Amino acid sequence: MTKQTTHTDQRQRFFIEHSPVRGDVVRLTDAYQIVIAQKPYPAAVRALVGEMLVAASLLISTLKIDGKLSIQLQSNDESSLLNWAMAECDHTGAVRALAGFVPSDAWADKRTSREAFAELGQGVLFISIHPEKGESYQGIVERVSDDLGECLAHYQKQSAQIPTLIKLATNDTSAGGILVQLLPRTDEDKDADPDLWDRLSALTATIAPDELTDLPADELLYRLYHEENVVLPDAAALHFACTCSYDKSAGAIVQLGHEEALQALQAHGGSLTLDCGFCGAEYQFDKAAIDGLFADA
Repeated sequence: MTKQTTHTDQRQRFFIEHSPVRGDVVRLTDAYQIVIAQKPYPAAVRALVGEMLVAASLLISTLKIDGKLSIQLQSNDESSLLNWAMAECDHTGAVRALAGFVPSDAWADKRTSREAFAELGQGVLFISIHPEKGESYQGIVERVSDDLGECLAHYQKQSAQIPTLIKLATNDTSAGGILVQLLPRTDEDKDADPDLWDRLSALTATIAPDELTDLPADELLYRLYHEENVVLPDAAALHFACTCSYDKSAGAIVQLGHEEALQALQAHGGSLTLDCGFCGAEYQFDKAAIDGLFADA
């Protein structure tokens, strides 16, 4: 195992040499802090959003696409304290996330992602894959528990027929996680240790949350699998990035229609401001700007 340069936001791929086992470790600090600073999230929602960010960053690494992958939670229960949540990562390592929740004193005693997940009620968890070329795909993830990692690992095993382990964790400053997969054997793997997966599963189950959030990837992997021949390629940097823009905001106004846009403008004192929940950017439109949007209509 080769030591790697520590980075606060990165994904580290790893392989067990001469075996069909591969995996990734993700740790997010700067991007996680940017995301949770956008809203006064309760502690449990912060934890869940952090885990979703990490999970999206782990899962897109299993795909060979240029595009993005998002994980989404949607409540269908009006009494739920968590309305929805989403996180996404694209092939360049850009991540972002956002959640909608009901402000309530009931959040005060809830600290964990499991508790936030449970507040979704009978809501739905799904994964969306959006390649830059080709058709998008959406899959419903069975909620086998209130543990996001367990649900996503179960989905990978059921949908792709690939045994998968996913562990996720957050604290006040960082979010981290690990994904381990047993891929189909190739001719190069025909002599692989038949007990390897069971051994790795048992070892992976011993990971403590603070190891996922605090340790560099190489140190984490050494603690877990120091008796295995672990190969570490170069780590991939991750970073927060938002896709909002003036043009997209303008497009949202056009969808309203000219008359409704002018009514909204009047209701807001002659200046209509659209703000991005992901990054806090604001896009302002006055009457001249709005009239200009419909000039060619």
